[in-house]
Amino acid sequence: MSSPVPQSVYAERLARVRAELAARGLDGFVVPISDEHMSEYVGDYAQRMAWLTGFGGSAGTAAVLPSKAAVFVDGRYTVQVRDQVDGSLFDYVGVPQSSVAEWLGVNVSAGQKIGFDPWLHGIDWARGLGKALADKGAQLVAVDANPLDAAWDDRPAPSAAAVTVYDTQLAGQAATDKRAVIADWLKARGLDTTVMTALDSVAWTFNIRGSDVSHTPVGLAFALLHADATADLFIAPEKVTDAVRAHLGNSVRVHDRDAFEAALADLKDKKVAVDPDRAVAAIFTALEAAGAKIERHRDPAVLPKAIKNDTELNGTRAAHVRDGVAVSRFLQWMEDVAPQGGLDELGAAAKLREFRDQNGALVDLSFDTISAAGPNGALPHYKVDATTNRAIETGTLYLVDSGGQYADGTTDITRTIAIGAPTAEMRRRFTQVLKGHIALATARFPKGTRGSQLDILARQYLWADGVDYAHGTGHGVGAYLAVHEGPQRIAKPSGGQAGTEEALHAGMILSNEPGYYKAGAFGIRIENLVIVVPQSIDGAEEDMLGFETITFAPIAQNLIDAALLSGAEADWLDAYHAAVFEKLAPGMAGDDRGWLEAACAPLDRAPAALAA
Repeated sequence: MSSPVPQSVYAERLARVRAELAARGLDGFVVPISDEHMSEYVGDYAQRMAWLTGFGGSAGTAAVLPSKAAVFVDGRYTVQVRDQVDGSLFDYVGVPQSSVAEWLGVNVSAGQKIGFDPWLHGIDWARGLGKALADKGAQLVAVDANPLDAAWDDRPAPSAAAVTVYDTQLAGQAATDKRAVIADWLKARGLDTTVMTALDSVAWTFNIRGSDVSHTPVGLAFALLHADATADLFIAPEKVTDAVRAHLGNSVRVHDRDAFEAALADLKDKKVAVDPDRAVAAIFTALEAAGAKIERHRDPAVLPKAIKNDTELNGTRAAHVRDGVAVSRFLQWMEDVAPQGGLDELGAAAKLREFRDQNGALVDLSFDTISAAGPNGALPHYKVDATTNRAIETGTLYLVDSGGQYADGTTDITRTIAIGAPTAEMRRRFTQVLKGHIALATARFPKGTRGSQLDILARQYLWADGVDYAHGTGHGVGAYLAVHEGPQRIAKPSGGQAGTEEALHAGMILSNEPGYYKAGAFGIRIENLVIVVPQSIDGAEEDMLGFETITFAPIAQNLIDAALLSGAEADWLDAYHAAVFEKLAPGMAGDDRGWLEAACAPLDRAPAALAA
């Protein structure tokens, strides 16, 4: 997965950044993958770490000193970072085993000044690093302008695309009603204002959508929401059409995005709610300087955005049926074409996009398709490009993780297929992943259960063989918004990952995606999206919840070792495939429908083959 840019270019960029730092009296600088909204996915204008290092993942940080530099990534990117980033320029540092603070603590000297952009980091991170450096006699310095931007000659400008109105018929709740709920939340806590910085929160709260971040329908904007139910929206003026102004109404005052920092100074003596997980350090600094009374609260849009209303859920269900037809047609095409040879990862991804386009409702992909053949499948967040593109060969596994953005919902699905006959090892691991997927899909749990309490259900069969996977088991998903949405998450409780201790609520959408990855050989993942739904259980003494699976596409039966499945697990698979056929068959005809019927046939259960 080497970078398409020659490594010599990164050496030259690193030298330019060091020269820029020296000119500003700085001895080092920290470069995150982030923007002014602390987004997971950022616009091209904010891809500073990729420009500096060549790393193409969605999470990571770099640190630059006069004679050393490092990149910090978690276990998802251990292989990718070594393939994309020149080890002669940057040390590779794994997190959470280490951290930026620990590495700098070892490598800085007393008297050195380490810079950071306060519009790209959280306040607690900045204070923690500042203390760690002070303990070494060094200093953390907030810069007024990012030095990388001065060194980055051809840095793209932020998107100027207009935002659009998201109709209440799709949103299920008027924007005025959403802001009234937030106003009540403020009044109940004796607060005057809340600062809203997360792009998907702004989009949800104001019922607007945009195209400023690749594959995520949001517009670059900040907002201040007040206890009187009015709001101030800070967005580039060219992005606001007459239709959007009419939609926002008189209770929303529209300002240039560049006026946001100055507006914080007007909150003197006001009680202001700020989310430390979503608001950058510069916002806290500006409010403190203005004399505002800051209270730390989670963004009040986060939880109601995650708990979908009936309109959002029904729209998402419809989007998944539409999307499932496209994915199933692609799986049939792969079954016919891939064994003939001549197909590669880019070609397969393009064909899947073609099938999605044919349904006539696709707005965009929900993320860059992970089209991974053979050993590339062992990289959970692999991203194919012209330099990494691999032929899809007989005797290998092909993993495809993809999704679509539709006006009525966001999809995310992973399927693994065998090109030719799979090995016994492939079938065993696939079946263990499937068993974990089924265990989570069929779980029933008391109201108040957290994602960390469910994660082991998906891993138990892999753990029995002494293997595991390095990513979480489930993430939240938006309604025509971010494909990764908090606050809920299903993952191990360790590692500092946010969301694992969030209680699951009816109406939340999550992924169910256990996997297995054999480095240098193959990867396996089975992913469906699920809705948290109430469960009615005779004699139950607790309010119980469970999952409704809403993703529909066949699961490769030739990769299943039926001897490893219990009867109940085989029954679940047969019932799932019956539902797949029922949902998708009306949208398929001829050979497509015939293939679907065969792919959804009951599992071949040899006599006495199934475990007790």
